Amino acid sequence: MTSKSSNLKFLNYCVYVISLGGFLFGYDTGVINGALAFMSRPDQLNLGPSLQGVVSSSLVIGACIGALGCGKVADQMGRKKTLRLIAIVFTASTFLCALAINFWSMSIFRFILGIAVGAASSLSPMYLAEISPDNLRSANVNKNAIFIVLGQLCAFVVNAILGNIWGNWGPIWRIMILSAAIPSVILWINSFRISGSPQWLLFKRRVNKARQLFRRLGFKDTNSLIKSQTEAIDETDDRDFIWAVALKNKKLLYLLITGIVIALIQQISGVNTVMYYGTILLEKVGMGAGGSLYANILIGVVSVVASIFGTRMIEKANHHKMLIIGLIGNVVFLAVLGLIMKSTMFSQTVTNALVLIALTLFLANHQGIVSPVTWLLLAEMFPGKVKAQFMSVATATTWITNFVISLIYPQLIALLGTAVVFFVFALTNGFSILLSFLFVNGRKMKNAYQNARV
Repeated sequence: MTSKSSNLKFLNYCVYVISLGGFLFGYDTGVINGALAFMSRPDQLNLGPSLQGVVSSSLVIGACIGALGCGKVADQMGRKKTLRLIAIVFTASTFLCALAINFWSMSIFRFILGIAVGAASSLSPMYLAEISPDNLRSANVNKNAIFIVLGQLCAFVVNAILGNIWGNWGPIWRIMILSAAIPSVILWINSFRISGSPQWLLFKRRVNKARQLFRRLGFKDTNSLIKSQTEAIDETDDRDFIWAVALKNKKLLYLLITGIVIALIQQISGVNTVMYYGTILLEKVGMGAGGSLYANILIGVVSVVASIFGTRMIEKANHHKMLIIGLIGNVVFLAVLGLIMKSTMFSQTVTNALVLIALTLFLANHQGIVSPVTWLLLAEMFPGKVKAQFMSVATATTWITNFVISLIYPQLIALLGTAVVFFVFALTNGFSILLSFLFVNGRKMKNAYQNARV
């Protein structure tokens, strides 16, 4: 085996292991979709709409904290050790959730699980960007986006199988939740064998070790690369990163605000309402419990296929233009979904089929274009010295927005009805188009990245 192919094989191994963080992000946010209906039964945790919102959103509160704290931890401990710690929290909190005895314990344990989810959502794309040569960076960061929807699909499949075979057994939701421990243990075991971040090693002045990792990961002209990155580090303040210093720099402030806007755009689309409450939503429009679980599999399959083709399409495309195209698609499909639900001209069977088609098209569009573009932009837009902490702020924004939406969604459905809520999300996607035009300027972002100094 040639040195080049050996380097590529090692890099790919590292990429797939790190992307398991994204897989767990998807699995743990997707598994609640099917499990929530079962745990809400009177003989289980007896959850009404308000308590369902709290259980779902408790994970998101934890994710906000996990995302905010991950940057500091990753800077101090290193990316590799932080990923291993995340895997441990994933595993322990999954077992605790499966053993929850009431609403309060489930909410607390889901909060702890959320810390791992938020940390993984922040760390994985940044880690992938740091270990990838320029020609492979976009493709490798996009693998994390694919793994997120793949995790959601696997959760939907497990839920459907367990729910339809053993749906009459009350505690079946515990097995659904416990299944998430399998990938978290796999992540922990494999985290010992992957590469650390050579860029983090440079920040810690461990130049020789960084050079070895750059070469093993397949970077070309490593001496010039190390020289340029070391010079950039030397030009920055040698003290620990100070927010007040960074925020006085207009270019850094622009990048931070733009990162927050991109994160906001990713969430106000309404996509996670389908991921968290899809089974309950489909039951409300007339599908049975079993049919709703299987319908989620179709949605998940289409999302995975769309993400695979979408990520390949956007790698070399203008990211801003692709973001606009994706948001326009969201507006169209959500408006159509609302119109179908409002209409009384179709039979129940036809309405069910049309709702499923519209939901699938919306998710395919979002997961294939909007979501991977936003994560790709966030992974690449921040300079190295501030990357971990700025990425934490941007990722925390996604989770704060996610928390608000997932908390109020059941009440919105009860108050306004499903059709009107999807019209509301169509409007929020229209607002996102405006935000994108105002803030997400590729040329301006590149200029700020190249000229920003802490």
